[in-house]
Amino acid sequence: MRDVSALQRFLVTTILVTGCHSAMAATAVKPPTHTRATTARTPGIRKVPSTIGTPPPSVRATTPRAEELGVVGHRLEHGAQQVITSEMMARAVPGTNPLKVLAQMPGAMFQSDDPQGYDTWSNQFYMHGFLQNQIGMTLDGIPLGDQEFHSYNGLNSALAISSENVGRLNVSNGAGAESIASTSNLGGSVEYVSSDPKKKMGATIAQTFGSNTTMHTYARFDSGILNKSGTRFYASYARNDAHKWKGGADQFAQQVNIKLLQPIGHDSRISAFFDWADLEVYNYQDMSFDILKNGGYNIDNFVGTRNGYAKAYRSALSLNGLPGGSLPAGYSKMSDPWDASYYDGGTLEQDYLGGVNADLALTDKLRWKSVVYGHGQYSRGIWSNPYVASPNGAPLMEQMTITHTQRFGFTSALEYTIAHNHLSAGVWYENYNTDIGRYAFEQPLLGEGTPVNPMGSLAAPFATLWRQSFNSNSFTAFVQDTYNVLPNVALHFGFKSLLQTVRATETANLESYTGTAALTSGSMTTARAFLPHVSGDWHFLKHHELYFDLAENVKSYPTAGWNQGASPFSVSQTVFNQIRHTLQPETDWNYGVGYRFTQRYMLASLYGYHTNFKNRLQQVTSGSIVNPISTVANVGGVTMNGVDAGLTLMPIEGLALYNSVSYNHATYDDNLTEAGTTYHLRSQQIVSYPRFMYKASLSYRWHEFDAHLDTQYMGKRNFSYTGDTKVPAYWIETFGARWQAGQMAKYNRHLAFLHNLTLEFNIYNLTNTKYIATMGENGLPMSGDYQSFLVGAPRQFFGTVKMEF
Repeated sequence: MRDVSALQRFLVTTILVTGCHSAMAATAVKPPTHTRATTARTPGIRKVPSTIGTPPPSVRATTPRAEELGVVGHRLEHGAQQVITSEMMARAVPGTNPLKVLAQMPGAMFQSDDPQGYDTWSNQFYMHGFLQNQIGMTLDGIPLGDQEFHSYNGLNSALAISSENVGRLNVSNGAGAESIASTSNLGGSVEYVSSDPKKKMGATIAQTFGSNTTMHTYARFDSGILNKSGTRFYASYARNDAHKWKGGADQFAQQVNIKLLQPIGHDSRISAFFDWADLEVYNYQDMSFDILKNGGYNIDNFVGTRNGYAKAYRSALSLNGLPGGSLPAGYSKMSDPWDASYYDGGTLEQDYLGGVNADLALTDKLRWKSVVYGHGQYSRGIWSNPYVASPNGAPLMEQMTITHTQRFGFTSALEYTIAHNHLSAGVWYENYNTDIGRYAFEQPLLGEGTPVNPMGSLAAPFATLWRQSFNSNSFTAFVQDTYNVLPNVALHFGFKSLLQTVRATETANLESYTGTAALTSGSMTTARAFLPHVSGDWHFLKHHELYFDLAENVKSYPTAGWNQGASPFSVSQTVFNQIRHTLQPETDWNYGVGYRFTQRYMLASLYGYHTNFKNRLQQVTSGSIVNPISTVANVGGVTMNGVDAGLTLMPIEGLALYNSVSYNHATYDDNLTEAGTTYHLRSQQIVSYPRFMYKASLSYRWHEFDAHLDTQYMGKRNFSYTGDTKVPAYWIETFGARWQAGQMAKYNRHLAFLHNLTLEFNIYNLTNTKYIATMGENGLPMSGDYQSFLVGAPRQFFGTVKMEF
C-alpha cells in the first residue's frame, strides 16, 4: 500500500499548470496537450502533468502503463484550461456521452432524456451560460461545428467518436483558444483527443446490461507495434441498444472507429482517424406544463405500444372531426390532446468522418501541425403529422426532414520557440454544402397495410413540403505568443481573424404548408479582422496560483432551414429582407480571474468571471408545436457575472470528498418589442440555465475496489423569456462501484485467467427523482406555456463485465 506522502505527490503533481475553474483530485496521468518531449526544455515551462480531475472517483494505487503516460510537459497557451481524463469517463456507464462527465465541472450543465445521453434530439450542454452551439468543439483538431441538432457545419460529438476511445477532453471554460478551428466559440472550447493505439498487441471486450433491456457492447483490437518505425493501429466497434424507458420502440446506435499512428523519428508523427456512426433513435415526445400536469410524467408517442397505430389513427380522425375518431382515455383533460402523442417521432443519422493529422518537427525549435478532413452526413428527422391527410384518405401522414451534408477542410499552423517566447500562427479553411428538405409520405388506411418504417427504406414521397440548399466558406487565421517573464510566470497574447459567408437558396416551397410565398434565398457574411485574447498564469509560494483570462469573441450567423432554429435563413424571404441589414453577429467580451490552492490534504479554488454579450439571437416562438409562429430576433445584450468555488478534502488515503458551488447572474439588458407587444425581459435570468448549482462527490478506494456517490442540485430555470414560467429545481444522485478482479492474478497464479477483468455496477437517478431535463428544443415562449421540454429518465441500473487480453 502506498504511503500518504506518495499519495500527496501523485495528487499535487497532477494539478494543471494552466488555470482551471476548480481544484479537484486527479485520477490518472494521461497524455497532455502536447506530445513532444521538447516542451519541457522550453525556458520557464515547468515539467508537470496536465491532468486534473473533476469529482475524484478514487486514488489509484497502480501505475499507468508506459504507453498511457505520454509526455508530461504542458504550456500555458490559452488561459484557464482543465483536462478530463479517460479514467474519469470510465466511472460513468459505458457509452455515456463524455459531455455528461464534463458536466460534473462547476458551471457546466448537461441535460438529456436518456441516462447515457445518446438521444441527440435531447442533448443540451451549457458552460457558464453558453449553449453548446456557442462553444468551440474539435476532435483531434477536426472541427465539430456548432453542435446543434443535425448541425450543417459539424457533427454531434457523441457520434464523432466512441466514448471508450476518448483519451481526454481539454476544456477551456473561459474565453477559449484563438487556435480552435471554430466559428462558434463565444464561451470556451472543448477539444476531444482520441486515445492512441497501444504499443502492445491486445484486445478489449466489454458488455453492459441495464434497465429497459439496455445492451452496450464494445470491442477493440490494438495491433501493437508492427515494424521498426513504430507503426500501429486500432479498430473498435461499439453498439448500444435499449428500449425507451417510457412509451415504446428502441434507441439504437452503432459506431466504428479506426486510428492509425505512424511515428516519424523520435519527435514527429502522422495519424489518421476514421469514424462511421449509425444512429436510429425513436425520440421521446416533447412536453408542456399542461401535458405534464394533465397527461402525466409517462405520456409518450404510440409507436411500439399495443394498438399504437390504431390509437394514432383514431386520434387523427378525432382531430379532424371524422367518423370513428376517439381519444385515448384521459387525453381529454389536456388543452391540446392531439399534440400530446403522435404515432412516432425519431431521428436517423449516418455519418462518415475522416482526418489525417501531421505533427512534424522541422527543427528543434520549429514545428508544423496540419489536419486535413472530410465529413459526409445523411439524416432524417421524423414525426407522424395528424394535421395533413395522406392521398389514400388516411387522416395522417409521415413527415420527414431529410438532410444531406458534405464538408471538407484543413488547418495548418507553425510553432516556433525562441528564448522565452513560444510563437505560433495558423489558418483554417472549410467548405460545406447542405441540402435539406421536408417530405410527406403516405400512411396506410387502418387495417390495410403496415405503417411507414422511418428507419428503413422509403417509397417516393407524395409531396415536397419545402427544400433549401446552403453553401458556406469559412476562413480563420490566428497569431499568438506565450512569453515566460519568469520561470513561474507566463503571459499570453494573441488574436484571431474570421471570415464566413453562407448562401441559401430555396429549391421547393409548398405555400399551403409553409404559409409563405417564398423561403429565404440570399447570403450573409460574418467578418472580424481582430479578436484579441490575453491571459496569464502565476505560480507563487509553494501551494498557490493566480491566473486571468480575457478575450473578445464572435459567433458567425447560425445556419438553419425553414423554422429550424435561431438563424436568419430560417424565416420567410420577406422577413429575411427586413432583418438582413439590421442583424449583427453575436459578440462578447469575456473576463475571468482565478485562484488555486494545492496542499497535501486539500485542493481549493475560486474563479470569478464577467461577460458582456451583445446581439444575442433567439428564435422567439408562439403558436402550437405543429403551427409555430417563429421569428429570429436580436434580444439585445446580456450581462453575466458568475463565480465558481471548489473544495476537495482527502483526509486519509483512498478517501476524497469533493464539493463545488456555482452562481451565475446572467440577465437580459433590454426589453423586447415584437409585433407591437413589449416583453419585459430586462433583468430576467437567461432562459434554460440555472442561477445556482451545487455538486458533490464522495469516493473511496480500497485495494482493487472503488466506489463513488455523486449528487447534483440544479436550481430553477426560466422557461419563458419574461420569467413568468419556470422549471422547478431538483436533486439527482448517481452511484457506482467497480472491482478490478484482474488484479487478483498478481497474487495468485491460478487466477491468471482473470487478467484485467473488471466488474462494474452503476445506478442512475438513485432516488428516482422526477424532473424536467432538456428545455427549448422547439424554441421557448416569450411568456406562458409551450410544448418544448423533455423529462429525465427514472432510476436505472447497469452492470458491466470488461476483459482485456
